[in-house]
Amino acid sequence: MAYKTQSRDTNPRVERLLIEAYRRMTPHEKAEKISQLSQACTDLAISGIRSRYPEADEREIRLRLGALRLPRQTMIKAFGWDPHKEGY
Repeated sequence: MAYKTQSRDTNPRVERLLIEAYRRMTPHEKAEKISQLSQACTDLAISGIRSRYPEADEREIRLRLGALRLPRQTMIKAFGWDPHKEGY
């Protein structure tokens, strides 16, 4: 049976090279990579919020970001922000 990649758009040879590179990374390097990817996801989410709500101030942007990550009831209880009413 042929090797099947983790994602449909990745060449099997490239995926093997990536996996080998990840295996050679130290735990610190892996943690740093995860931190960078997490920050990139946050940056993309904020960019999307700013695009949808151009008049939003920083507090509103942070609330909308929180609403994307936290359960609705937590947002209501902790911040008085209902994502179903205010939007995400």
